[in-house]
Parts: sequence; structure tokens; C-alpha cells
Amino acid sequence: MSGVVEVAARYVVNCSMLFPDLPLLLRPRAARDAGFEAVEFWWPFDTPLPGDADVEKFVRAIDDAGVKMTALNFTGGDMTAGERGVLSDPARSRLFRDSADIAFGIADRLGTKAFNALYGNRMAGLDTAEQDEVATENLRHVGRIAGRGGAVILLEPLSGVSTYPLRTAAQAIAVMDRVGEPALRLLADLYHLSVNGDDIAGAIEHFGHRIGHVQIADDPGRGEPGTGSLDLERYLALLGARGYCGNVSLEYRPSSADPFEWLPRERRAADPWDQSVERSNS
Repeated sequence: MSGVVEVAARYVVNCSMLFPDLPLLLRPRAARDAGFEAVEFWWPFDTPLPGDADVEKFVRAIDDAGVKMTALNFTGGDMTAGERGVLSDPARSRLFRDSADIAFGIADRLGTKAFNALYGNRMAGLDTAEQDEVATENLRHVGRIAGRGGAVILLEPLSGVSTYPLRTAAQAIAVMDRVGEPALRLLADLYHLSVNGDDIAGAIEHFGHRIGHVQIADDPGRGEPGTGSLDLERYLALLGARGYCGNVSLEYRPSSADPFEWLPRERRAADPWDQSVERSNS
């Protein structure tokens, strides 16, 4: 990314992808040392139901680093085995809700206002209508809880897993309409939308008012901006013009010694969509 961006984003570091050489609990401090003031995480525990001691260590790592945690994933199941969420699994509905209660408790302590609810892969031998019914009820459940606290539940189209049913912005929006909870928002990960062949500009135009969070990585490769050919500058400008005023998460695989070289340090802690800030060529 280069040139001048008229509308500047508040950048957030996804600590589940960045700083992969560091232990997870040291990454918030590394983000702060790199000049950022906000972070986000996928589900940061090895189990959907971590003990109090593990939760306390995680919360303390965020507090001690002096950063804000803006977003947190609900448990995604066994991500290394290809799972992408459990909220549509009838056998794990109670597990999802119990785990979500832990996420809400963490968020209450850290001021987090966004939760990414991965939908869950289609399961062989199980009627898709049954999965969708379970997902609807679970999303209504967490949507009501989030809404009472002024938070949002995010639905994210994903690439890379053929059995994951939400691949375009329109498909996520259709789920939101089916659920009918006002706290639900679209998570627009520009990398995933690009890989899936979605019309990113069209999605921003049609659904911009329903986007609750944005994540970026370049395509191909899922590296930092400038390593691929995805016109991220254009899409961020379109988001700003459409009225998006949330955060933009850096969720990419670092490919160089300084994965933030493309972003001047003075821009890393800028206020959300500060109209007065222009970013010079980098």
C-alpha cells in the first residue's frame, strides 16, 4: 500500500497470526512495542472451557501490555484439524454457549465489544437444515447477550475450507437476516472475499452499513499489504466513503523481518478513521 489515504483506519494487530515466534501471551506487549494500541485474538485457549487460572493469565497479559482488545473469536473447535466453529453443531450447542459465557466474561473485564462467531463446517450425514436451525438459535442467544452490552456478533465468510458454508458477503448477510438479531454484523475479511471471488467493491456498496469489522491481508499469499495484488487501498477508501468507522485488523502471515514496514509508525496508533490524518508515501 502506498500513496495518500484520505480516510485513515485505526489498525488493530491480530495477535493469533502476527508475532508467530513469540508465546501467545507475549504478543500483546510486542504489538505495543511496535506502536499499536489495540489487538484482537482468535480463541486463545487450547480448550473451549479454560480454567480460571488460564483466563486470568490471558487477561493480565492484555492489561500489562497496555493495549485494548477490540475483538475476540468464540471457540472455533479444532482449527488445526480444519474445524471452523462449533455453533452449528447440534452435539456441541451447550459447549458453545458455555464457552461463549467465558468469552463474554473476558470481554467485560477488557472492554471488548466484538465477537467473531465462526459458523461451523457442514457435517457429513447431518441435515443442513438441522445445522442451520442450531446455528440460528445459538446466534440469537449470543446476539441478545451482546446487544445488552452494546457489543456486536460478527459473521465471517472464509476461504480455504470447502465445507465451510459462508463464502461470500451475501451468504453471511442471509444468515444475519434469518437470525434477525440487530447485534449481528458482517466481518469483511478482504483476503477471504478475494480468494473466494466475491465482488468486494459490490459487497461494500450493498452491505457497507452492516459491516462491523474489517480484516486485511494481501492476495495471493495472505502476506502483508504490498506482497500481493489486492487493491487494499481502494477498498479501505470505499469503506470510508460508505461510512465504515470501525477498526481494520492486520490478519496476515508475516513474510519479512519487519511485517509492519509498510505502515508508518505514526499511523499505527491513529484514532479510528481520523479525517485529519494523511499517510505519506511508504
